[in-house]
Amino acid sequence: MSTTPQILAGVAQAIREVIGEDWIADELIEASTSFTDDLELESIEFVALAEKLQETYGERVDFVSWLSQMELDAIIGLTVGDVVEFIESCLS
Repeated sequence: MSTTPQILAGVAQAIREVIGEDWIADELIEASTSFTDDLELESIEFVALAEKLQETYGERVDFVSWLSQMELDAIIGLTVGDVVEFIESCLS
C-alpha cells in the first residue's frame, strides 16, 4: 500500500495549521496545488511548514536543506506533490 495518500493528508494538514486562516479550512489541497499561485505561502510560512514536517516525519525530512538546493524558479513552481515526493524519498 502506498503511503502517498497519508503523506498528502499530513502535508495538507500541516499547511492548514501553518496558514491558520478560515479560508484554508475548506480549501482542496491536492498534489497539483501550488504553494505560490494557489496557497500564496510566504517565506515565514515555509519556515513554519518545514518545522511541522520535521516534527511529523522526523529529522530525515530536512525540508530547509532541500529547498536551499533549488533554483528560485523551482521554488516558485513548487507543488504539494513535490513535497510529498520529497518526504517519501526521505522515508524510503
